[in-house]
Formats: sequence, C-alpha cells, structure tokens
Amino acid sequence: MQRVLVKERPNLGQIAEEHELEFVSGEGITGWDESAYYSFNLRQIEQDIEAPAQELEEMCLQVVDRAVKTESVLDRLGIPETFWDYLANSWNDGEKNLLGRMDFSYNQGEPIKLLEYNADTPTTLYESAILQWEWLEQTKEQGLIDQNCDQLNEIHDSIISAFSKLEISTLTHFACNKDIEDDKGTLDYIEECAQEAGIETKFVAMSDIGLDDQGLLTDLSDQIITRLVKMYPWEWIMDEQFGTNVPSCGVTFFEPPWKAILANKGLMALMWGMFEGHPNLLPTFFEDDPECEKFIDGGNYVRKPLLSRQGANIKLVQGSKIISQTDGPYGEQPNVIQGLERLPKFEGGYPLIGCWLVASSVQGLCIREDNTLITGTSSKVVPHVILD
Repeated sequence: MQRVLVKERPNLGQIAEEHELEFVSGEGITGWDESAYYSFNLRQIEQDIEAPAQELEEMCLQVVDRAVKTESVLDRLGIPETFWDYLANSWNDGEKNLLGRMDFSYNQGEPIKLLEYNADTPTTLYESAILQWEWLEQTKEQGLIDQNCDQLNEIHDSIISAFSKLEISTLTHFACNKDIEDDKGTLDYIEECAQEAGIETKFVAMSDIGLDDQGLLTDLSDQIITRLVKMYPWEWIMDEQFGTNVPSCGVTFFEPPWKAILANKGLMALMWGMFEGHPNLLPTFFEDDPECEKFIDGGNYVRKPLLSRQGANIKLVQGSKIISQTDGPYGEQPNVIQGLERLPKFEGGYPLIGCWLVASSVQGLCIREDNTLITGTSSKVVPHVILD
C-alpha cells in the first residue's frame, strides 16, 4: 500500500455542486481529499483485505446465531429483554440485511485487523460508491493517473441488485434523524438506489413516525408503514416512544433487528471468545471480564463504549500512557477493552481501511484519513486504486 500525491481535478467546485456536497475554496470538498490516493496491488486487495473480510462476515453470522440462542449474551450486549425474542425471530425467519462497513487497520507485512463493524448505520457510502468511482474515471481521462488503474468498487450496482432481489412491490419508507447531515445524505443515496431498482419510496423523519389505534407505525399522512429502510441505530429505535410497539407492528426493517448484535462493539469480545487467536482479530474483552484486568495491566489497549458513533469516547493507551482519547456522549456506557493496533502513519495522516459489504458480500473499499489515531468526524475519504 502506497500513498501517492496527485493533482486535484480542476473543477472541484462544480463537481461538489453537481453532487450537492459542501465546497470550501482553498480546502476542497468537505470530507473528501483527492490530493492523494492509496495504491494497492491485486494480491493485497484479494488476499490481504477481501478474503479476510468475507471470512470475518461468515464468522459474524455465526456469532449472531449463537447470540439469539443465548439470553446471557443478549443481556451482555445491553439489549433490552423485551426485544430478545424479536431479534431471535428476525434471525430465524431469515430477514435480509443490506449494508455494512468493516473497519480495519492494515500494516503491511501483517494480517489486517478488524477494529469494529459498522453494521447498522454506516456512512461515507456515497463518497465510497459514487465520488471515488467518478474520480477514478475522470482522472484517467485527464491523464492524472495510470490508465490501467482499477478499484474494488461494485457498491452501487450491488445495492441496486440487492433491492431488486427483495422483489418489493409495496411502498417502502425511508427514515432517519433529518438533522444529522451524514445520515440524511447516506439515506438519500440508498433511497435513490431503491428507486433505480423500481421500488416506490417515501421519506419520513424519524420524529414524525406515529402510532395508529392498532399500534401500527404511521407517517404524517397516517399511511401505515410496512417496510422501513432506516439510517437510525437500533438502540435509538428501542428507546423511541413507539419502540415498545416495534416487535408487534409488522414492519420489515432494513437493517433487520438481528443487526443490533453486529452493530454493538461487544461483538468484538464475542468474536474473540469464539475464535480466539484468529489472525484478523484483536484480543477483546468486556471490561468487567476477569481476563480484562491482566490485559489492562499489559498497558497497550483501547477502551470503547459498546454503543458509540463517530469515534466518540475512545481511549488509546500504549505503555500505560494515554496516547489519544476523545470526548462524547457515551461516557456512561459499559466498555470493551481491545488490544491496541495502531493505524499506519502516512504523510496525510492515519488511514483506516473500510470494507463495504452488501447483502453480506464484499463489494467495495474506502479509506478515511484522520490526523489522529482515532478516526472521527474530521476524517476525509481518500480514493484508492488497484495497479499491478
């Protein structure tokens, strides 16, 4: 993996306008950096990243199968008891999932390490699927990069295909907190993909979802919601006023309820418990696990809340000293303790490898750079190429 400097396209302002993205003169498109790209060879993509990610996805599904059969595991994850049967039924009924993004540290010469799985509300989807593919095509046309460059990027077509295979013939609602810009932008793009697949769609703000006299979910027009694609974490839905009605409301959700298990950072402790020593996993324990105390005594670890977003409330410790930490609203949550795996350092910062899965199949790659070891809201997507 190499970081290669490259000229930016000369019309970035116009490109931002076409994609309805924010552009700041002198800085470029917000959340995007095309002053460089990361170059991989085909072996690195296929053997070092793609194959392990696919294997890890299969392992994750084994964890779900175990979790829905073991109440103590669901309790360990902090999932309310009133939803245990709901999650189990969702899994046992084979409810389909749509999207997820695994985040890896990739230090060359070593196996990639799974840091966490954004399995419920993954963002940077549009930048990954559309913006970096368009960058690849245009920079090749402009002679800025080698004509033989390719990408691991079948995200867009695979999402449309996944929607088509669902054979949905009824109206599908799309919901999020409309005030969270990343979530709304991601949801808008997913809705466009659904429309390309021939699905009738309608947006509803999560705050506008109500209940009718029979306890069914409705939109502002009192139309009953039967299918809901959400960019809204399952733990938030469980806390909504209509949350207690969700298990009996008859709505088919995307992501399905069982994804709440994979979106919980406790997943990493469960995976280590089931697949201890796997080369792509880091030792991870629930903070109150007796094993955790001697692990912390080793002085090299990361503390993460079970449920947090955008790198909030993370603490990195090396040599028993804090080397990086973030604040946030999740400080009162239980935590997991994970072995420290530092992101590699390049001139532009610290790259985090994101591997996109669509319907549990690896379909794309994105790289986010931040200027600290904790990838957060200040990170930027940097395009990648495959070149042999």
